[in-house]
Amino acid sequence: MPVQAIRTTSTARNGVGAFILQCKRLDFHYCDHWGSSKGMNTFLRSPLIARFAAAHPQIQIHISPRPNTHPIIRGLYINGREKVICVRNLEKEQILQKAELLRDANGEKVRRMKGGRLVGSLNESVRGVWDPFHGGNKEIIGDRIVSS
Repeated sequence: MPVQAIRTTSTARNGVGAFILQCKRLDFHYCDHWGSSKGMNTFLRSPLIARFAAAHPQIQIHISPRPNTHPIIRGLYINGREKVICVRNLEKEQILQKAELLRDANGEKVRRMKGGRLVGSLNESVRGVWDPFHGGNKEIIGDRIVSS
């Protein structure tokens, strides 16, 4: 009687290994009559929006007319915030890029890093940020760094 191994699959614990997309809904607003909505109208009639929606089923897509205003894309996030991008006079490929930008954003405000530091940390290093030129004279020969 041969011995067979038991097949097991690992289960995710406490969200480790699980990715949750931060964007939960994208609203596309357009106007049928204004010239600034021409790119948005062609985008909504093209297969690009259908491919985008099929590739991201976890994002709700709402399309609604907004008469007499410029076209916008509004992203709503799981933290309750929203981001709005005006897409007036943009082509359909550029509008797709803006939709992907909102999809990849996390909904947080864009903040400037304090102090101009390259590395942000709660525990500052005593020695500073390491680079390959620390610790003596170095010489670059071709594509190699050689100690001299």
